[in-house]
Amino acid sequence: MNKKLLLPLVLIPLLTVLLVAVLWWQPEPRQLSGHTLEVEERPQGGPFTLHGKTGTASLKDFRGQVVALYFGYTWCPDICPTGLAALSAAFNALSPEQQRQVQGIFVSVDPARDDIPRLEQYTAYFHPRLMGLTGDLAVLRETAGRYGAAFRREQTEDPNYAVDHSADLYLIDRQGALRETIAHGAPPEEILRALRRLLEE
Repeated sequence: MNKKLLLPLVLIPLLTVLLVAVLWWQPEPRQLSGHTLEVEERPQGGPFTLHGKTGTASLKDFRGQVVALYFGYTWCPDICPTGLAALSAAFNALSPEQQRQVQGIFVSVDPARDDIPRLEQYTAYFHPRLMGLTGDLAVLRETAGRYGAAFRREQTEDPNYAVDHSADLYLIDRQGALRETIAHGAPPEEILRALRRLLEE
């Protein structure tokens, strides 16, 4: 067989397989640490009441401010520190007056280990405009689900267990409505632009 004809004949089946794969491929559900987490397709947001260093705290307590909401846990080895560092950098780029109009909330989904003193110390490390809240697991699941977040504790007896969790950032406007969801890994500049949009309304 002519060698010039052989290459196209070999490529045709490969291209066909590739085309079929592209046409049939669908995005997988969100996975972390090898597990699938069920998340709300269209998060609606809404009110919540959790516990922090000053007692109970509700979303309505922050009316008039822009709220940046993040779900995670203090023992998280990389995802939470990365996300909170980006949020902190965005906060620092705001003017002092703008910073006073923004409240960051870190919701721990690991209440068994994240008590209030630990949460206070952890959030203070990243930024003074970030506060830590947590609550009962049932309340945490309901709140996370309302915002399109999800979490699940690793099934092990090891006290150093991991908690699989989604890692988006949720921005809530001055009236308490969920306005934007920013994917994990977004640069501080993207978070900053979104915060400024809400602050200018």
